[in-house]
Amino acid sequence: MDWRHRSRLWLLVGLFVLTTAALAGERPADPADPDQAIRQLKKDVLDINKELFVLEEELLFPTNTQVAVFLSLDSGRLFALDAVEVRIDDRRVSDYLYTRREVEALRRGGVHRVYFGNLKAGKHEIVAFFTGLGPKGRPYRRAAKLAFVKRLGPKYIELRVVDRQDTLQPEFRIREWD
Repeated sequence: MDWRHRSRLWLLVGLFVLTTAALAGERPADPADPDQAIRQLKKDVLDINKELFVLEEELLFPTNTQVAVFLSLDSGRLFALDAVEVRIDDRRVSDYLYTRREVEALRRGGVHRVYFGNLKAGKHEIVAFFTGLGPKGRPYRRAAKLAFVKRLGPKYIELRVVDRQDTLQPEFRIREWD
């Protein structure tokens, strides 16, 4: 995080503290019902906390630099997924070990967000390593890679495992989502 992000974050924290202090100093409208005033104060603090969380997300993951990588499976009859490792520009950004329930959800059409982070504009390369059991129950480890250009705005990339019936082998694809 650079100095601009840090200074904005500290500004947000300061605003939160000042607003909370100001709300705490207010007198309840009805002194006969202090519980109502406490409930209103808690509600106000929660609302401010929610707004701060949204602002913090915008600061940490600005939409101009966002990149998200998703994983999906075809029917998964030729490949039983065990784990996936994702590298962007030779830097490991994600390593995920799947449970049986997660793999079943992926086979039923689910999509897993494997990575979400920031990436500067320019040329990049993503490499995904898939580990699991291949045809005839043999251990299987394959990689797929894609060179892409990150422009301003969010970038979405899909890792997909597809059963190839003509070769009876799994195929590992990476593509950019529009």
